[in-house]
Amino acid sequence: MVGGSGMGGGLLENANPLIYERSGERPVTAGEEDEQVPDSIDAREIFDLIRCINDPEHPLTLEELNVVEQVRVQVSDPESTVAVAFTPTIPHCSMATLIGLSIKVKLLRSLPQRFKMDVHITPGTHASEHAVNKQLADKERVAAALENTHLLEVVNQCLSARS
Repeated sequence: MVGGSGMGGGLLENANPLIYERSGERPVTAGEEDEQVPDSIDAREIFDLIRCINDPEHPLTLEELNVVEQVRVQVSDPESTVAVAFTPTIPHCSMATLIGLSIKVKLLRSLPQRFKMDVHITPGTHASEHAVNKQLADKERVAAALENTHLLEVVNQCLSARS
């Protein structure tokens, strides 16, 4: 680990991450503006929800760090399912669970309750992939985590707009 501090005030695990270019804004179509036409939720809409989540360690978004990409978002509106695979910047990232929790909370707060969400680490990209995925898939553990006021505060910082 090298020096520096993130939201948690500790040492940075990845002091010099690669920074990626943000994708452009999605143009709104006439069909999307028409209130009479049902508007299904698609992968781009989910990506737009999660792309601006702040990394807990760096003053960058998950999109800028390539932690989330539209190609790793899968949606079936008719089946009410959303799957998001995210890739931590380093294989031993201790923030992986917090990042996954932030993505999950953003989706829980933004999507209709009918949606079943699967937020998981991109296979083969993290040393503790199985353990983190198990935590993120456990509804009781997620609910308990969100009852922890300090953890909820950190998640809310990740979800807030940067000033």
